[in-house]
Amino acid sequence: MSAVNPPTAPDQQRFIICMKWGTKYGPEYVNRLYGMAARHLKGAFRFVCFTDDSAGVRPEVECLPLPETHAKAGKRDGGWKKLGTYQADLFGLQGTALFLDLDVVIVGDLTEFFEVPGEFLIIKDWKRPWRVTGNSSVYRFRLGAHADVLQHFIDHQDEVRAKYRNEQEFLSHHLAAQGKLGYWPKHWCASFKYHCLPLWPTSYWRDPFIPAGARVLVFHGVMNPPDALVGRSNGNWRHARPARWISDHWRE
Repeated sequence: MSAVNPPTAPDQQRFIICMKWGTKYGPEYVNRLYGMAARHLKGAFRFVCFTDDSAGVRPEVECLPLPETHAKAGKRDGGWKKLGTYQADLFGLQGTALFLDLDVVIVGDLTEFFEVPGEFLIIKDWKRPWRVTGNSSVYRFRLGAHADVLQHFIDHQDEVRAKYRNEQEFLSHHLAAQGKLGYWPKHWCASFKYHCLPLWPTSYWRDPFIPAGARVLVFHGVMNPPDALVGRSNGNWRHARPARWISDHWRE
């Protein structure tokens, strides 16, 4: 008689989490992100989207309200919303969470993102690698373990917003000061515009490519996956031929 695998304990659960608010990204971004995660993550996991509009989101995705940050109205309000994920009790969720921006493209295995040691892992800055600040397009943490980050923001909001441009800059410095900040292995998370586009002028006759070792492609700036797919640079000075291979990955 074969053994029955016991259910996963609540504090051992794995979550993929994301956020969607406003009208910039439609439900197709959430649906495709789920599809990519499901194809590239071994074992059980839950997928949660914090959103102000769940219309059109596929049923496998658990939709929850946007977590409160108590951010004052002002410029770059969206730049602080991710701080809500550090609530001491995030809608009762327990376990380890991997946050993914809606516009990333997953091209490799995600399993080790939950296994590599570290209290809080984030992308190392590509352009200025000497900086503490990480890129929060992909980060992992223990749910409820960093409530002091949000509380410090609430208690010292004017000071924090005057000193730091956004959530990832504040977060990185706050956790680095505690010795808790770590970075993903160098090649796991790649920038589309820095690592996938051939150098000028070869970008006019060479197609974009997936760099060796990349597992998640990050689209920061003016080009998103649908732009890159057809070679639409949206005013970016980097010329881009169509990256037709995106359609092989960025799908439900």
